[in-house]
Amino acid sequence: MAFHGSARPAVCGNLFPASDLGPKYFCVNSSGSTAACSGLNGAQKPLGPGQPAEAPRHPATVGASTGGGAAVPQPHSSPASEVPCPAEMEPDRPIGYGAFGVVWSVTDPRDGRKVALKKMPNVFQNLVSCKRVFRELRMLCFFKHDNVLSALDILQPPQIDCFEEIYVITELMQSDLHKVIVSPQPLTTDHIKVFLYQILRGLKYLHSAGILHRDIKPGNLLVNSNCLLKICDFGLARVEEPDSSRHMTQEVVTQYYRAPEVLMGSRHYGSAIDIWSVGCIFAELLGRRILFQAQSPIQQLDLITDLLGTPPLSAMASACEGARAHILRGPHKPPSLSVLYMLSDGATHEAVHLLCRMLVFDPAKRISGSDALSHPYLDEGRLRYHTCMCKCCYSVPSGRVYTRDFEPAAERPFSHSYEESMLSVWQGKELIHRFITEHQQGKRVPLCINPQSAAFKSFIRSTAWHSSKVSRKEER
Repeated sequence: MAFHGSARPAVCGNLFPASDLGPKYFCVNSSGSTAACSGLNGAQKPLGPGQPAEAPRHPATVGASTGGGAAVPQPHSSPASEVPCPAEMEPDRPIGYGAFGVVWSVTDPRDGRKVALKKMPNVFQNLVSCKRVFRELRMLCFFKHDNVLSALDILQPPQIDCFEEIYVITELMQSDLHKVIVSPQPLTTDHIKVFLYQILRGLKYLHSAGILHRDIKPGNLLVNSNCLLKICDFGLARVEEPDSSRHMTQEVVTQYYRAPEVLMGSRHYGSAIDIWSVGCIFAELLGRRILFQAQSPIQQLDLITDLLGTPPLSAMASACEGARAHILRGPHKPPSLSVLYMLSDGATHEAVHLLCRMLVFDPAKRISGSDALSHPYLDEGRLRYHTCMCKCCYSVPSGRVYTRDFEPAAERPFSHSYEESMLSVWQGKELIHRFITEHQQGKRVPLCINPQSAAFKSFIRSTAWHSSKVSRKEER
């Protein structure tokens, strides 16, 4: 049985107005003699089909009924919409502040495409910063997935002696999930299923590449009015550490979405911390409020145990002594998971069952992204996404042709072996400069910043303000 997305209304219509974009910001290096500067082009080839280990149900097997005439999103449209006379466009305002960077909306003068420009400042302050930025840059160029933001281009770097910051162009999305949640826009069960499906689909790809995001939250989930969603901001991301004896930083994940093992001082963790964050977001989509909103990490842990109950000792094996003592000296708490049914009318038995599989105190028993995608609650989300939003399926006169692999894994693990050869800041600068230059060889006409434009000066002021704010925060 085939479905045609064109005959169905959108899930959400216009969730929010399109961003107003603005200023002459770039110089086009038509000669390309200074350096080559263009990254990946916007079109992404569909990933090769491959049968997953545990294949989810095909959208066509869900049946034509969508639960009382539920709507599906309209077909995905290209974000590269035309703009009138790019030369007259003015850059707008900053549209986001990531963990380590500032993002502006700009117009690419080569094709009039509305794009996002991220500045990575203070790249070469120290070796740790150098490795972090290079890791994020390589990840953005590595990603090839519709639900994960990737680099479209990298601006031409100056001579290495003047090389201090990096500018990356990515696809411009209209908003983020946090803004949608706090808005008056109604969120139906259809919205929630489509959003949750895409989050988990993107996470499966990241985890299969061995990447931990470590800062999954609504503000880092970009969305368009057609409900397309992309995971962004990889400033805290890293490769999963297979050696459990090696310590990992605990300064990760925004507190409200931080997994209990991190709150309890575990020195090693895995992809389960991202799944916990998704569970918190799932509950927030259902209830339109933050599930665990505490003033401190200790209070955050107390709110979690209020819901899940006092964990057994086996679930606290990796916790630090102080956190374990805090849990044990308090009164024993029984679980109160039934309150999740009170989040909203959308908190059905299927929804709460999946939510409870994500919000498990013991990370070893928490559901994986792949298993979560196979949960029956997401069958309709899969149907809606692949009926008219994805790029991996397509329509023909006789119906819809579906891909064999609805949730593809990464073609190969992400390698961070290059970090072993980065022993100094100058060496890191050379590696990054060479990577950008080689990445741009033979690509589109390179772009440079126009430092004389008012837009660039405004951009610099905003990034300088943000950088100083981050520095003051890190000093505390």
